[in-house]
Amino acid sequence: MEHHGAALHLLVKDERFVEQLKKDYKHTNITEKEEAILDYAVKLTKKPSSVQDEDVQNLRDKGCTDQEILDVCQITSYFNFVNRMAEGLGVQLE
Repeated sequence: MEHHGAALHLLVKDERFVEQLKKDYKHTNITEKEEAILDYAVKLTKKPSSVQDEDVQNLRDKGCTDQEILDVCQITSYFNFVNRMAEGLGVQLE
C-alpha cells in the first residue's frame, strides 16, 4: 500500500490528504462520486461475489459513465490479482 500512497502523493501533492485517504476514505474530503467508486472497489476487493447490478447502478447514479465503471472494475481487479500473486509468492513490495 505504501508504494501506491507515494504515487498518489506525487499526483495530488497533499500528504495530509493521502494519509487521511489511506487511513479511512469515509472521513476524507472527496466527492460523492469518488466515495461511491471507493465503496465499489472495497466491495469488489473484499467480497467480489456480493457485487450486484445495484452496485453498478449506484455508480451511474453518482455520475459515473460506463467507461469509468469498466475502468474502476478493471483497475481494482488488476491490483487485487497482482497483490495476491505477490503475497502468494512472498514478494516484498515495500
